[in-house]
Amino acid sequence: MNDEALEKSYKERLEERLISYIAESKNVSLADAMDFYYKSPFADKIAQGLYGMQYLDYKTLGQMILEEK
Repeated sequence: MNDEALEKSYKERLEERLISYIAESKNVSLADAMDFYYKSPFADKIAQGLYGMQYLDYKTLGQMILEEK
């Protein structure tokens, strides 16, 4: 697996953990948590790898996302 594929896989798993964390924290369905996540300003930053955000702990990112809205 090359570096680019590894990075993509890592980001996908991160998004899965974030969405699950948001669903649990807000007591909403995974579909609602997914909608909440992808509408947040953090989703694009994480996907683009801006500021190295994708390397933060998912709980830390989850709290940042929940506090933003």
